[in-house]
Amino acid sequence: MYRLALLIFCVSISPASFALWNNPYPAAQIEENILYSSFSERPKHLDPVRSYSSDEYAFIAQIYEPPLQYHYLKRPYTLVPLTAVNMPRVTYFGADGSVIPGDAPVNDISFTEYEFQIQPGIQYQPHPALAKNKRGEYLYHSLSREQVSRVHELSDFAQTAARELTAADYAHQIKRMANPQLHSPIAGVMAQYIVGFEALSEEIETVLSGLKEGAFLDLLEFRLEGVTVVDRHTYRIRIRGKYPQFLYWQAMPFFAPIPWEAERFYAQPGLKERNIALDWYPIGTGPFMLTENNPNLRMVMARNPNFHGEHYPATGDETDRSAGLLADKGQPMPFLDSVVYSLEKEAIPRWNKFLQGFYDNSGITSDSFDQAIQFNSQGQAALTAEMRDRGIRLSTAVATSMYYMGFNYLHPVIGGSGERARKLRQAISIAVDFEEYISIFRNGRGVAAHGPIPPGIFGHQQGRAGINPYVYDWVNGRAERKPLGSAKQILREAGYPDGIDDETGKSLVLHFEAIGSGPDEKARLNWIRKQFQKLGIQLIVRATDYNRFREKMLKGKSEIFMWGWNADYPDPENFLFLLYGPNSKAKNNGENASNYVNPEFDRLFEQMKNMENNLQRKTLIDQMVSIVRRDAPWTWGFHPQDFSLQHAWVRNHKPNLMANNTLKYVRIDPKMRATQRQQWNQPILWPLILIGVLLGIGVIPAIFGFHRHEKSTAL
Repeated sequence: MYRLALLIFCVSISPASFALWNNPYPAAQIEENILYSSFSERPKHLDPVRSYSSDEYAFIAQIYEPPLQYHYLKRPYTLVPLTAVNMPRVTYFGADGSVIPGDAPVNDISFTEYEFQIQPGIQYQPHPALAKNKRGEYLYHSLSREQVSRVHELSDFAQTAARELTAADYAHQIKRMANPQLHSPIAGVMAQYIVGFEALSEEIETVLSGLKEGAFLDLLEFRLEGVTVVDRHTYRIRIRGKYPQFLYWQAMPFFAPIPWEAERFYAQPGLKERNIALDWYPIGTGPFMLTENNPNLRMVMARNPNFHGEHYPATGDETDRSAGLLADKGQPMPFLDSVVYSLEKEAIPRWNKFLQGFYDNSGITSDSFDQAIQFNSQGQAALTAEMRDRGIRLSTAVATSMYYMGFNYLHPVIGGSGERARKLRQAISIAVDFEEYISIFRNGRGVAAHGPIPPGIFGHQQGRAGINPYVYDWVNGRAERKPLGSAKQILREAGYPDGIDDETGKSLVLHFEAIGSGPDEKARLNWIRKQFQKLGIQLIVRATDYNRFREKMLKGKSEIFMWGWNADYPDPENFLFLLYGPNSKAKNNGENASNYVNPEFDRLFEQMKNMENNLQRKTLIDQMVSIVRRDAPWTWGFHPQDFSLQHAWVRNHKPNLMANNTLKYVRIDPKMRATQRQQWNQPILWPLILIGVLLGIGVIPAIFGFHRHEKSTAL
C-alpha cells in the first residue's frame, strides 16, 4: 500500500507535469497560434478620432484601416494602398478653378484634390451596432433602460452583424474630427487645410449649444464642403494650397472609417457608464478585433472573421531576403489567430516571463540591459552568450525621434537673437556632453544629434557634411565634440568668463525646468548640473509635475528644459516646424517649445514645407539647418535607438518606425515555443524530495509509537 502511494506521488510530479506549474496561461493554449505580449497601463482612447499615443496605436492600428499604409519592408518609408484600390488621384487647381500641373509654383496652387477609390466588398467585423431584424430595423439602436440594465459588456448583446465598408464611412470620420465634442488632437491642423472644416466645426458647436444634455448629435445631417462622396466606393478630399504631407495623414487611424451606426449605438443613455463606448470597444475592418478589454488583467485581440484579406509583401531588399523576411511572400495574412496582452506594471517580472518564454518579445530596461546586451570592441551592441544560447534575436533601429535640451528664446538672458545670448547657448551646447548622457542613462542606446532632422528622414546628412560645426570637429573620419576649452573661450566672448557676468560681477545663475523627482530623475538632474558647473554656471533645478511643467511652457516662463518629439510622418517638415516662429508655444500654443524666431528661417520654412522631395528642397533644408545650428535654440540632444528582443519562434519581425499595423505580418511557431518553454521551466525537485524525506523521517517515530501503543492496549 505504501509502495503504491509512493509510486502515484512520483508519477504525479513528473517533469512533464511540472513544466506547466508556472504557466500563466490555460493549458489548452500550449500550442495555439497566439502571440503573447504585455502592457503597463490601460490605453486611454481607442476611438481613432481621439487616439494619439503609441500605447493606444498598439491596439487600434490592428483594428482600424485608413486608406493608406506604409510598406512593411521598403526603406525609405513608402506609402502604399491599404483599403484603397490604388494611390489616390491628385489634382491641382488654380485660383480660377482651372486644373494646373503639380510642378507649378506652390503659390499658384490654390487647392489640391485627392480622390480615393476603396476596394469593394470589404466588411466590418461582427458588431451589435450593425445587427438588424428581418424587417431591416436595427436591433439595438433604441435600447430601453431595462435592456441597458442587463448589459455589462459588449458580448452581452446576443446578435451581431456586419456590412460593407463604404466611402461615406471615411467621410463620416472626417466630420467626427470636426466635432468639438470629441476633441480630436489634429482638428487644428486639419482646419488649416480641409476646405470647410472650420466652418463645420463652428456649425456643430452652435447646434450643440442648443441641444439638451445627452441628446444625440447626428453628423449625417451636416455637410462638409471639402469632402465629397462620389459613389459607394469613391470619395474626394479638397484641401487649401499644396500640402504633400497630407498623404501621410491618410496612413494614420485619424482617417480610418467609422460606421454611423456605431456612433448612434454607443450614444445611447447608460452605455457609456458601463464602459460600452467606442473608446472601449472599437469597430473596424482590420485583421484583428478586440474581444476582451479587461485593463486590470489582460486585453485580447482575435482574428477578424470578416477580414478582406491581404498578402505578405513580395518585395524587399537583399538584407530582407538574407534575414528570411521574404520567406512568406505572397502568403495570406494575418498569420496569428489571436494576441494576448497581459497587464505587467513592473519591469522585472515582465523580463523574467520573457526569459521563461511566456512573452514572445521584449524591450530592454536598464535593469536587464547588462544581462541582454554587450558591446564589442567597435562599440556595437550585440547579444550576450546567455541570450544567444536561447536563440533570442536583437533588433535595433535609430528612432525617427528627437530628444533635446531647449532654451526659451523669450528669456532675457538665455534667449533672443543677440550675439551674447547666442554665444552663451553655443558654449552650453559644447559643454553638455550628450555622448556621455547616452552612455550613462540610456546604456548606449542613442545617437548624438547634429540638428533637428533624425536619420532616415529626407534632409538628414551623414558623415562630415552632417556635423554641427559649432559643437563638433571632424577628426580621423568621425565627429568629435569640441574640447571644453573651446566652450570656455566662447563663454568668455559672450561676457561670462568662468561663469561670471562681466557686467555685474556676479555668478551666472540659470534655471532648469524638471519633471518628476524620483531616484532615477535625481541622478539625471545631478548630471545636468555638473555639465553647467564645467563652465562655472550655477544651475538651479525647479522640479514639478508634468501638468505644471506644461503650464510653464505655455506661459513662456521656462528658461532651460528637456523635451522630445516623435515623427508623425517621415518628412522634414514634421521636425523643422518645431522651430517655426508662428508655432511658438507661448504665443500661439504651437509645438515650438523654445519660442524660437528667426525671420530668415521662417521664410525658408514657408517656401520648403509644401515642396516635393528634390534637390531644391534639400538646398533649402540645408540652409535652415545651418541657421539653427548657429542660433542654437536647442543643444540638439540625441536620437534614441530602439532595442527589441524576439524569441526564435517569432518570424517576420522588422522594425518599422512609421507603421503601427504590424501584427498582421508576424508569424510564430507554437510547437517550438512549447518545446522551449518545457526546457526552460523544468522544476527543481530536490527541495521537495528533501522536504518529503525529512517529513518521512519525522513520521517514522510516530508510527512506531502508535504500534507500541496498540500492542500495549491489546495486552
